[in-house]
Amino acid sequence: MTAAAEKLDDVRKVRVPLGDRAYDVLIGPGLLGRSVSLISERLGAARCAVVTDRNVASFHLATLEAALNEGGRHVGSIVLPPGEKTKSFRELEPLCERLLEFGLERGDLVVALGGGVIGDLAGFAAAILRRGVRFVQIPTSLLAQVDSSVGGKTGIDTPQGKNLIGAFHQPGLVLADTDTLKTLPERELRAGYAEVAKYGLLGDAPFFAWLEKSYPGIFALEHGPLINAVETSVRAKAGIVGRDETEQGERALLNLGHTFGHAYEAWCGYSDRLLHGEAIAIGMCQAFRFSASLGHCDEAAAERVAAHFAAVGLPTRIAQIPGDKPDIETLMRLMAQDKKVRHGQLTFILVRGIGEAFVAHGVPAETARAFLATETAV
Repeated sequence: MTAAAEKLDDVRKVRVPLGDRAYDVLIGPGLLGRSVSLISERLGAARCAVVTDRNVASFHLATLEAALNEGGRHVGSIVLPPGEKTKSFRELEPLCERLLEFGLERGDLVVALGGGVIGDLAGFAAAILRRGVRFVQIPTSLLAQVDSSVGGKTGIDTPQGKNLIGAFHQPGLVLADTDTLKTLPERELRAGYAEVAKYGLLGDAPFFAWLEKSYPGIFALEHGPLINAVETSVRAKAGIVGRDETEQGERALLNLGHTFGHAYEAWCGYSDRLLHGEAIAIGMCQAFRFSASLGHCDEAAAERVAAHFAAVGLPTRIAQIPGDKPDIETLMRLMAQDKKVRHGQLTFILVRGIGEAFVAHGVPAETARAFLATETAV
């Protein structure tokens, strides 16, 4: 199975190929105001409950509610606190209760309007509500548009680690309205860019080379470069998800940099001290340096990746994390909670070069510990 993409007027469409659960990712401007017709065409005349956060609500909720009300579909909206800490049991329970109070049935829709936090939390609530309610992703951050809204991973964080409680629950539709990125803070845009670059680094060297030249247009939200970056990223992820939905093999490559990065997020308490994309940028640079130290790739590739992330304003080393630095044993404990751990053995996504990622099982703990010692010393 492969992901199909086509152009519909000013909208790009990427199909996530999952048989009878296949769905479209639509990418382009102005989708929020057209949401009722786009949802109806694909999912029928369903009742919709919106889940969002305060920051996104202040910019975009009125537009979505107006569209849903015009179609007679809106049953209510739930506005949650912004930030990674919202992905928790504390917020999940009242969210599920509110959705039940709206009278949502299995044929209705939970509509996740927001970034990765809202998409993950609302998607998980939909997965467990009545043992599975349909949902739609309307991602409003670059990170969510290119990564977390596609593929059906939903979940919450715990003190032990990120996304350790969750479920695979595919959306019925993803509407990536690129106009919503105009209200995104610059720091959030840069953090999301790390996930765009990831697709070049793990399997598409020409795309990474294009990003090295074209990133100013992406950050300026120029239509051509932005649409190309989002569509290319989504197409890459859709293809991988279609071949390996539940991460039994190839999908693990999407975790390039995440074993390190998730540990740093947990260390920082899932706070604004370190955004997800910033943590993953550091983690990907470390994945290249770790690979070089093990003889899998040359140091020039690691230096090239770090130089690009530095050029766009992303951190590349642990020393750039504000505040106190984690000790090695704390990091090892946090990495041991990684979902790719098998029989107590660490698994890393390593590289043979730019665009050539692979899964490395059974990396000895002492090898990772020695590498971290060199990283924390800088």
